[in-house]
Amino acid sequence: MKIETERLLLRQYTLNDAPFIYKLMNSEGWLKNIGDRNIKTIEDAEAYMQKNYLSSYEKHGFGPYLVSLKDGTPIGSSGLYKRDSLDHPDVGFAFLPEFGNKGYAFEAAKAVMKFAAEKLKLQTIVGITLSVNLSSIKLLKKLGLSEIGTYTYEDGEELLLFSN
Repeated sequence: MKIETERLLLRQYTLNDAPFIYKLMNSEGWLKNIGDRNIKTIEDAEAYMQKNYLSSYEKHGFGPYLVSLKDGTPIGSSGLYKRDSLDHPDVGFAFLPEFGNKGYAFEAAKAVMKFAAEKLKLQTIVGITLSVNLSSIKLLKKLGLSEIGTYTYEDGEELLLFSN
């Protein structure tokens, strides 16, 4: 699976991407808006990827994708997540801070939504985010999703729920 946009390349993760996942999941934005996943070593990142990313490709045919510039520089992650407590997959995105506010998240997430509709034939995509994460709320709305209520995450945290 490869997706190409004007400026970006998206592809499935491999365990070789563990150093990038370690860096991304320990970035300020990830910790603030997504939460600490207790990724303290590259080995932790590999185990997390095996459990949550690679298994999703096998089980659902989709998952999170590595987003890189066309020169191969990894800059973030965008993809689809199937949570047991949600009826439909949700679109997600996270980027290293130095690549924020450049339109990359929208470009990548829009490509993921198109892939979901055209290739995976998914009709409903949802999105979840913290009520204080204004940039993610703005992006979800720009993707054509509307706020439809709230969603309580596994840890009890209440998030806003969006759907197309």
